Amino acid sequence: MDVTEARPDPELLAAATAAHLRAYCPYSHYRVGAAIRTESGAVIVGCNVENAAYPLGSCAEAGAIAAMVAAGERSIVEIVVVTDGDTPGTPCGGCRQRLREFAGAGVLVHSVSASGPTTTMTMAELLPHSFGPEFLDDH
Repeated sequence: MDVTEARPDPELLAAATAAHLRAYCPYSHYRVGAAIRTESGAVIVGCNVENAAYPLGSCAEAGAIAAMVAAGERSIVEIVVVTDGDTPGTPCGGCRQRLREFAGAGVLVHSVSASGPTTTMTMAELLPHSFGPEFLDDH
């Protein structure tokens, strides 16, 4: 598949957009919503949640991953992240590693600006030469 031609699944995009609109960001005013499709087909969402003690906020991707794990899921097959601004925002470094824990190298990550532009890349492009659970003896 040519990743540059890939478009987010409409259901996943709608879920991420709805989560984006529910974000709690009174300080940065930068809303982020994430939607994950799991191997079972479930769609799980998260949004950023800021806190007056700035480093205690949480990212949309981290929230979606936590909800996914709480639901008993362990494998991501596609991700959509919707952000404010004219340019799509990609997951932060920490969330790239969090996503990598549950998403293989070929999983598509769609970063979508609320105003329309979309960037799509594979997990391997988003986090090249990554360290994942397969490098540990326990897996």
